[in-house]
Amino acid sequence: MDLNIKEIFTAFMVLFAVIDITGSTPIIIGLNSSGKKVSAEKAAGISLIIFIMFLFAGDGLLKLFNIDISSFALAGALVLFVLAVEMTFNIEIFRNDGPEGSATIIPVIFPLIAGAGALATTLTLKAECSVLSIIIAIIFNMIVVYIVLKNVYLVERVLGKGGVYILRKFFGIILLAMSVKIFTSNLNTLLESLR
Repeated sequence: MDLNIKEIFTAFMVLFAVIDITGSTPIIIGLNSSGKKVSAEKAAGISLIIFIMFLFAGDGLLKLFNIDISSFALAGALVLFVLAVEMTFNIEIFRNDGPEGSATIIPVIFPLIAGAGALATTLTLKAECSVLSIIIAIIFNMIVVYIVLKNVYLVERVLGKGGVYILRKFFGIILLAMSVKIFTSNLNTLLESLR
């Protein structure tokens, strides 16, 4: 199996933008400060398992509901678009209103890292990239998640509040462009299959 560096990079950047772990640093610092310690190892490890499981089991779930990958990719592109709008225009559309519990599980693993948007994105990427490329991109992203969570105060000090803000806006625009690309390419595929 050949490694496609371009695909790995694309999948990595899209997932990095959706997960937006650097943009979540103020939330994580707030949790740590209030005594709800976040475990970097647990967060990255459990998130990795969730992503890989969803990458493989997601197709079965789609078949169960009789949905093809192009239709799901279109839906995923719309979710990406909404996430990108949130990041770019600083408005809240998806509410983080899960039940109270462990800070590492909720809200760090779900919905901050392995949220609905990120999980939908992993399946949406299958329309653009190979499974191997996506797995490698997920692993690299979880390494970044681990490093950021382990050094959360350092990341905010290096980037500063302004740096985190600019990074969030930049990746919001990248995500916007990716969602449009995924939407248009899969819309063509879907329309051709209907003809």
